[in-house]
Amino acid sequence: MAQRRPDSAPATFRCARCGEQVSADAYGTQHRNHCPRCLWSLHVDERPGDRASVCRGKMEPIAIWVRGDEWALVHRCERCEALRTNRIAGDDSVPALLALAARPLANPPFPLDRPLG
Repeated sequence: MAQRRPDSAPATFRCARCGEQVSADAYGTQHRNHCPRCLWSLHVDERPGDRASVCRGKMEPIAIWVRGDEWALVHRCERCEALRTNRIAGDDSVPALLALAARPLANPPFPLDRPLG
């Protein structure tokens, strides 16, 4: 059964990073807390949807995590350094998702100009 957004939860919010006006309702997610344009989030949850975190720091998207056939964003809080995962939403920017997924290939943690081993 799908959980409903509490009546006190806003229907929209403004992204703290890029200023985009974001609908809290999106296909593929029940607890939207990241921007579909820049993929940044706010540290608002301790558990998905509870809005119980007192931190409220900006959360940088640092990676894509693939669980089976589903993608999730990995965010790191700039304030407390907590790591959280969020399912991608149907309206998330495909170019932003692909750029984030390709980041380890574009900037590998080891030199590519010498043989490994």
